[in-house]
Amino acid sequence: MRKYTDEAVSQDDIRLIMRAALMAPTSKGTHSYEFYVVEDKAKIEALAQCKERGAEFVASAPVAIVVMGNPEVSDVWIEDASIASIMIQLQAEELGLGTCWAQVRERSQADGTSAEEVVKQIVGAPAHMRVLNVIGLGHKGLERKPQNEEKLLWDKVHRL
Repeated sequence: MRKYTDEAVSQDDIRLIMRAALMAPTSKGTHSYEFYVVEDKAKIEALAQCKERGAEFVASAPVAIVVMGNPEVSDVWIEDASIASIMIQLQAEELGLGTCWAQVRERSQADGTSAEEVVKQIVGAPAHMRVLNVIGLGHKGLERKPQNEEKLLWDKVHRL
């Protein structure tokens, strides 16, 4: 969901979503992820400009969740943070909310500035943390059609 209404997301819903993220499985139980829940509109608008393109939709979200990982804690922080991100998205969907993942890791602004460094500066994260993504979160601003099951690529599934 890349379009959101102006309706605020309840603190109870945010808590349930973050609870799901904190319950996400991690390699060796390291919990190498950290989250910044951003509700300040100016910071959300700044996050929407963290990279050259593809994050603009975040500006319309009432909440942005920055998902980070600590490579000093786990060599698979990317996987840990990815699983937690999906848990955020699944829990939000269960609550009837919309989300969209804006990739930050390995992205940059037009001048070559690292999107990760921009995001860390906006939220005040420590230098050793790595940013995986920013997830826009809010009440759905449009209706989406369900996926067409007839177009599923079943040839990608191999059964032995």
